[in-house]
Amino acid sequence: MLIVPEAEIAALISEQDAYEAVEAVFAAMARGAAVNFPVVREAIGHAEALYGFKSGFDRAGMVLGVKAGGYWPGNMAKGLTNHQSTVFLFDPDTGRASAMVGGNLLTALRTAASSAVSIRHLARRDAKVLGMVGAGHQSAFQMRAAIRLGGFERVVGWNPHPEMLGRLAETAASLGLPFEALSLDDLGAQADVIITITSSFAPLLMAGQVRPGTHIACMGTDTVGKQEVEAALLARARVFCDERAQSVTLGEAQHAVGAGLIAAEAITEIGAVVAGLAPGRQSDDDITLFDGTGVALQDLAVAAKALARAQERGVAVEVAF
Repeated sequence: MLIVPEAEIAALISEQDAYEAVEAVFAAMARGAAVNFPVVREAIGHAEALYGFKSGFDRAGMVLGVKAGGYWPGNMAKGLTNHQSTVFLFDPDTGRASAMVGGNLLTALRTAASSAVSIRHLARRDAKVLGMVGAGHQSAFQMRAAIRLGGFERVVGWNPHPEMLGRLAETAASLGLPFEALSLDDLGAQADVIITITSSFAPLLMAGQVRPGTHIACMGTDTVGKQEVEAALLARARVFCDERAQSVTLGEAQHAVGAGLIAAEAITEIGAVVAGLAPGRQSDDDITLFDGTGVALQDLAVAAKALARAQERGVAVEVAF
């Protein structure tokens, strides 16, 4: 079995690599060439942690595997990232374990790539102002991935804990863009694209705060009970997701569907838009909303690419197993 240590990942996978892998696997899902299996994600009753498994099989790329890990909210105080995960890859022909790949940075990169795919395919082409709701570790990845697409001229942001807004300001400055901290009312009034990336269990962004033409990428809700935006906002929007089954059970759409505000069938998987099988934005006044729950195939796609690069460069560690 090959091991790709977490410490090697940054030199193996770029933001562009992650974007290409995620966009391609979304299209493969839409064509029926790749499938995610049901997610297990539970509170373990210790350290306030959420732990689980995401697995899937990409028949087109012949990638089979599982990501194990979760969220430990006390890790920052220990000098660790709150999100901890490892990807295990298996030989699709035999079922033998073939690789173990560090998943922390890969998770951050693939999550940011997912929202960037939604922005490229759903946001207005004249979008200039990026709004960030959330200033945790993942927010910097989200901002960088969005700005890479081009066109944004400034960043505005809000966070439940204002003392953390420095991360957004520093990230924007590193990208050569001005940053301004705003109230949610003002952020909604100014932003053309809004990324929400929090661990909230109560709505933060309300339907009335979002103006026509906005694209929202909801990236923090990945567990039953979590919620970043008011359910009524989904009723105002054309709703897209990474995978419908996850979206309606543990994503942002769980609340709107549960309340009868939207039908599950009205949610379009982003891969269908990428593959040209379904329309995306249809007018400049559309509010489009992407419910990014994070699917196993994203993790497997970037892990497989990291493994291939590690083998090419001789940094994969081989162990008897």
